Amino acid sequence: MHVQANPLIKTLALSPRRRLARCSAAKRSYNVTLLPGDGIGPEVVAVAKDVLSLAGALEGVEFRFQEKLMGGAALDAYGVPLPEETLTAAQASDAVLLGAIGGYKWDNNEKHLKPETGLLQIRAGLGVFANLRPAAVLPQLVDASTLKKEVAEGVDIMVVRELTGGIYFGQPRGFGTNNKGENTGFNTEVYSASEVDRIARVAFEVARKRRGKLCSVDKANVLEASMLWRKRVTSLASEFPDIELSHMYVDNAAMQLIRNPKQFDTIVTNNIFGDILSDEASMLTGSIGMLPSASVGESGPGLFEPIHGSAPDIAGQDKANPLATILSTAMLLRYGLGEENAAKRVEAAVTETLNNGFRTGDIYSPGTTLVGCKRMGEEVLKTVESQSAVAVNS
Repeated sequence: MHVQANPLIKTLALSPRRRLARCSAAKRSYNVTLLPGDGIGPEVVAVAKDVLSLAGALEGVEFRFQEKLMGGAALDAYGVPLPEETLTAAQASDAVLLGAIGGYKWDNNEKHLKPETGLLQIRAGLGVFANLRPAAVLPQLVDASTLKKEVAEGVDIMVVRELTGGIYFGQPRGFGTNNKGENTGFNTEVYSASEVDRIARVAFEVARKRRGKLCSVDKANVLEASMLWRKRVTSLASEFPDIELSHMYVDNAAMQLIRNPKQFDTIVTNNIFGDILSDEASMLTGSIGMLPSASVGESGPGLFEPIHGSAPDIAGQDKANPLATILSTAMLLRYGLGEENAAKRVEAAVTETLNNGFRTGDIYSPGTTLVGCKRMGEEVLKTVESQSAVAVNS
């Protein structure tokens, strides 16, 4: 049986390793590197791993897992946030699942010894330049949104963020002294035409598989890098005549996401604007604990992770919401491995578990059943197990 490559991101080539795995008959086998990280990361990754294994097994997919240290845990063990061993293992795998990194313990470290530096390093090391962050308000959780029900209901946005360029990576950067003898800090926002083109093409393809609308967000009235961004995105629009392209300044976009979020379908933007807007969009849903993300490149493994942080205040207390990490495994299956049916199993199980009234503390409301991280995982597993193939594949 030939398993089709993921059709959503047509512009992203498959690595030979993944292409071989996808084309194998009957049982497909994949190597997945797990990076539990810090805080609640190990708790949510453990739950998500079980769901991923079961959903895959029901579709004839087998996983070989290896677990590696990253972030604060790696700093404590090796003195660096991303050990070479971890990066090598990740690069050799078919997909990478990350929990969360960071914590108060390492807040005062020098920049190169902060857990977050490891995240930037692994993104660069894997060559993942496109970050996909969905923000959809589920009917079961519409009342959890801080927005009025009529504003939040039906919101379904995908933010496509450029991940490896812009001000987070631009040179020169550093500290200096000005002509008055004052200390200064400086960073550089820079993009090349090819960097803009490749993220724009991904966004156009994503919009094509959704509702056919793409909004490019920039600050072209002030920033030269944004002027180039808008020029390149506009020039590519002719290749996608079926997509309705619009442009919006980032300050207006931040306002419109709150005022009228349903006007957006797919948003494409640079690294720093995407970092901010995707977090803002996530709160439309009522809880950051519900939202997954996928970071993919032109070849090699993708990086899949919940967008929430390490939440050290509740780490080890079985209070974490594992659903964002579980949904990240659905993105791993769909965008990383092309296993659409298994991805649908995971998503359907999460929906059914919410329909059954189970809630962790961050999404709890009167009349629902309050559960911890492990119990939520058990309920999702029960639902995956009880699904019929007909229902999932229909």
